[in-house]
Amino acid sequence: MDDRQSTNIAAELALLVLLATLWGGSYTFIKLGVATIPPITLIALRTAIAGLLLLFVMRLRGVTMPTDLPTWRRFAFQAVLNSVIPWTLIAWGERHVDAALATILNSAGPIFTFLLTAIVTRHEATSPRKLFGVVAGMAGILLIVGVDALHDLDRGLIAEAAIVAATICYACAAIFGRSFKGLDPTAPAAGSLLAGAAVLIPASLAFEQPWTLSPSLSSVLALLALAVFSTAAAFTIYFRLIQTLGSVGTTAQAYLRVPIGVALSVGLLGETLSKTAWIGLACVVVGVAAMTIPPRATAAVRTAA
Repeated sequence: MDDRQSTNIAAELALLVLLATLWGGSYTFIKLGVATIPPITLIALRTAIAGLLLLFVMRLRGVTMPTDLPTWRRFAFQAVLNSVIPWTLIAWGERHVDAALATILNSAGPIFTFLLTAIVTRHEATSPRKLFGVVAGMAGILLIVGVDALHDLDRGLIAEAAIVAATICYACAAIFGRSFKGLDPTAPAAGSLLAGAAVLIPASLAFEQPWTLSPSLSSVLALLALAVFSTAAAFTIYFRLIQTLGSVGTTAQAYLRVPIGVALSVGLLGETLSKTAWIGLACVVVGVAAMTIPPRATAAVRTAA
């Protein structure tokens, strides 16, 4: 491997860590945002700002957005699964639980994706390693939800269940997203964000009367960071990595963002995790890693050892 190849790989890996940081930090931004901005309004603005920014990126790249109605119907359905329901559930949930716990619970997307594909679509083969990942990840979730939620049965349990439900929505969106093959990856991202905004903005106006709000400066800055960095910029980096590292390599962010997100929540928000939650965090990281690290990579590690 020459110096240029080494530099390119190092740059892509740095972008991978940056992507994990941007997505891991989104839970901290949401926690700060919902302090004075209601959940639906926060997510409506997040989708609108990020969708418009991605449209601008597409214009710079010379990529055109599809205009046919069937494609936009699929964008709308993807929006429901990937942003409207899960992002609103997470934002509401983070009014009642710490961002660190939300990060852990919401990181189990690959586990639920595997369960859904194994039960419903059956387009991926099972393996002992994936089964181990499912068991480890589910054990981590049960440790967090089943024990920590007992401290606040009225709100904590429901909020954590909402975040887990959001994770299941992500899993469904990942499966449905396979139907967008043939389109530039930024098109379904921008299209689904704009479709989500079209649903969420009227809901915000109807249920939360945003014109009556007086959000704090920290909430406004958190919203802008959430939309610009954790959504628009993160999607742009993600689509680049799909082409350079491949889809399998890019999935490494799924387990990188868990400790990064928890560290940001603990460091910036002063949150703490119980001993049970730390054990659950370890189980989820191990489970998601087992689900996403390709077999060749694990074999190479064993050989190198």
